[in-house]
Amino acid sequence: MGGISVWQLLILLVIVVLLFGTKKLKNIGKDAGDAVKGFKSAMNDGEKDAAKSPQIASTEQNSSEASADELKVTKDEAQKKEAERS
Repeated sequence: MGGISVWQLLILLVIVVLLFGTKKLKNIGKDAGDAVKGFKSAMNDGEKDAAKSPQIASTEQNSSEASADELKVTKDEAQKKEAERS
C-alpha cells in the first residue's frame, strides 16, 4: 500500500528522461563516476602518505640533527679564527 511499485518507477524514469534528455543524463552519470573515482584516488593517496610519514619524520629529524652539528662546527671555527686575530 505505501510502497512504490515497478510501474511507478518506470513512469518516473520516463518522465526524468523526457525532462532532461539522455545526453544530459549521460553527462551527469559520467561526472558522478569521475567524482567517485577521484575521491577513491585521493583516499588511496592519503593512505600512502600516512604510511610514508613516519619514515619522512625520522629522515627530517636526522637531517636537522646533522644541521645542528654543522652549525656547532662552524661556530667553533669562527671562534678559533677570532681568537687567532686577537
